[in-house]
Amino acid sequence: MKKFASDVEAVDAFAEKYKLLKAEISKVIIGQEDVVRDVIISVFSKGHALLVGVPGLAKTLLVNTIADTLGLNYKRIQFTPDLMPSDIIGSEILNDKREFKFIQGPIFSNIILADEINRTPPKTQSALLEAMQEQSVTVGRTSYKLDKPFFVLATQNPIEQEGTYPLPEAQLDRFMFNILLDYPSYEEEVEVVKATTGSQKSETKEILGAEEILFFQDLVRKIPVTDNVYEYAVKLVAKTRPQTAMAHQITNDYLSWGAGPRASQYLIIGAKCHAAINGKYAPDIEDVKAVAPQILRHRLVRNYKAVAEGISMEHIISELGKG
Repeated sequence: MKKFASDVEAVDAFAEKYKLLKAEISKVIIGQEDVVRDVIISVFSKGHALLVGVPGLAKTLLVNTIADTLGLNYKRIQFTPDLMPSDIIGSEILNDKREFKFIQGPIFSNIILADEINRTPPKTQSALLEAMQEQSVTVGRTSYKLDKPFFVLATQNPIEQEGTYPLPEAQLDRFMFNILLDYPSYEEEVEVVKATTGSQKSETKEILGAEEILFFQDLVRKIPVTDNVYEYAVKLVAKTRPQTAMAHQITNDYLSWGAGPRASQYLIIGAKCHAAINGKYAPDIEDVKAVAPQILRHRLVRNYKAVAEGISMEHIISELGKG
């Protein structure tokens, strides 16, 4: 890959690559610009994302398209009630020489789409979540490193909750982003139907390779942050913790649980990446605010009063950002 004279030049190149990525992805994915942006930020922040949306919103197509433009291997795992951990990580078999040989599961890929992760029991969920955290899997007494870069995009269906196993808060915390997919606008849906019901098929080309992705992931970590941005991010998270010294009034009224230190870390890393893709050399408070809803919405727990009064998580996060 190309060598850069300075980190400033590298950030400029990263912002340009992001524009090319967006343009290439838009050949296949119509609309959903914020979703595409957030998935790309997750990838370059070395995070994982949970995608929440009703069926038929092109979640699988989105992941497939992003994998193609990033030049990465991609595997889709359909989570079902009878899925076993070995179906994800692989298993050891006895070969002809009466020796145990490890057969890799689908987890050994760069991008994993964990479709409907809440449809499988906790034992199988934890097999995936361990791989996300450790970037390796252990079978028997042997650990196997996963390919790099490694990114999990898990989907959850917000309807049809019967027969599901909701992810506990501690496991949800391992996802950097919780990204909401909404229905397309009328105009976008017309474009979707036109593009998908004819004989023409849109093709995408590779914009980045694995080596460049790893370089830009490290570059994001090197971006400097001023003290006031660090303090804003940590204070924002501290305000989500009920009955503590820095708790916001809306927190005490409507939340039963707040976010932990990992949220503060992700706010800074996400803000760095958000700044870089917009051609800025350091994040400001607006960059933190841009990634805050996606980072906080699955780390806060509303109480019964909030649910009874119809106070949404988006409203709570918005109020926290103001005060």
